[in-house]
Amino acid sequence: MNNSLDDHAHERLYEMLAKIDNAGDIKIFLEDLCTINEVKQMAQRMQCAELMLKGDTYNQIMEKTDISSATLSRVSRCLQYGSGGYSKILAAFTKQPEEKQ
Repeated sequence: MNNSLDDHAHERLYEMLAKIDNAGDIKIFLEDLCTINEVKQMAQRMQCAELMLKGDTYNQIMEKTDISSATLSRVSRCLQYGSGGYSKILAAFTKQPEEKQ
């Protein structure tokens, strides 16, 4: 398998993820697809991106999330120079109305 994120297997995964329309199904899919630590790391990165976009400092984020400085730096680089995924998804999420419980 080559390292490109544009090969058929990757595209198929993206299509599958795009068709999942509720958090419960995403949860069970990720539980099967990833290790617990991988899911925790993704959640932690999203939390860090959200805090960075809100203006928290590196030190504040590290205190709140217990993330490593290397991972926090990677999230920061993605926010600054990446494809815009964090910003796009977080912006869409914050625009959604709150779910009634």
